Amino acid sequence: MLNRNISILFISAFQAPFVQDDIDVLSKHFVVRKCIGSGILQVIRIILSAFQSDVIFCWFASVYSSVAVAVGKFVGIKAIIVVGGVDVAKEKELGYGIWLSPWKARLLRYAFHHAHRILVVDPSLKEEAMERANYDGANIRYLPTTYDSFFWKPVGIKEPVVLTVAVADDEKRIRLKGIDTLLEAARRLPYTQFIVIGVDPNLTRTLQLPANVNVQSRVERKQLLPYYRQAKVFCQPSLREGLPNTLCEAMLCGCIPVATRVGGNPTAVGDSGVLVPPSNAGALAEGIRQALAMPEEAGAKARARIVALFPKEKRERELVRLVEELAQ
Repeated sequence: MLNRNISILFISAFQAPFVQDDIDVLSKHFVVRKCIGSGILQVIRIILSAFQSDVIFCWFASVYSSVAVAVGKFVGIKAIIVVGGVDVAKEKELGYGIWLSPWKARLLRYAFHHAHRILVVDPSLKEEAMERANYDGANIRYLPTTYDSFFWKPVGIKEPVVLTVAVADDEKRIRLKGIDTLLEAARRLPYTQFIVIGVDPNLTRTLQLPANVNVQSRVERKQLLPYYRQAKVFCQPSLREGLPNTLCEAMLCGCIPVATRVGGNPTAVGDSGVLVPPSNAGALAEGIRQALAMPEEAGAKARARIVALFPKEKRERELVRLVEELAQ
């Protein structure tokens, strides 16, 4: 039921499917004023909109969420920040992560300390947040993203195909998402078909693709469904992750997961697939061999795990309860 007495200022620097999921959930129960974007105009919109809101909800810790927390503190409005993983990254070797910037790190540290609630999508992110912000994390709670098991479901017979979905629009993202390691693993499995979705076409000329790898550009979220249903194995070879949406969606479609032992990958996979060390093409190739040899029942086990751990009703129930609590 829509509660028009509670107004939420919803902030994100960019639009994404998981961001829209929370907008849709919150809009069922409250008045939601979206503030999606970046730049100085975004800062101005946040400041002006905060005065008309009861709760501030930020997807990702960022400069913008820091501004929102500061304005909320000034006018007495409580703020929630959802931490997805990229917002606690500090990968010096890759030059990746907002915490590499000293001035942004200072703003984020303020946001972590003063937000009323920090929601992490995987328990591993709590430790990183506490380390980055140098505090006890008393305001941090674990609340995973959740998935629609009625939409993401298997249909038809699986093919011996290995699928990877990863947004990779530059060489840094290629390494971060483990695409370079995946390609090396594919070279060791020349008779296995690989499909990689999400790579910028301009990068394919420099990747030296093996003949058994089909690389495609990014597609809309719902257009991934037939690929998930086709592939027997889904591979998540990343160097770091929060709780990967594509991995969970693929498992719901009966894909057997092979993933690196980083971030939220083990949370999703558990004992329903194969976990391997990152940046190890040999281990990845062997893990893929194991998964391809597993019976079809392994895909059903993977689906059952996601259905049990991440039902959509769970996140909706907790978000509604938290907003109502903070709006009082």
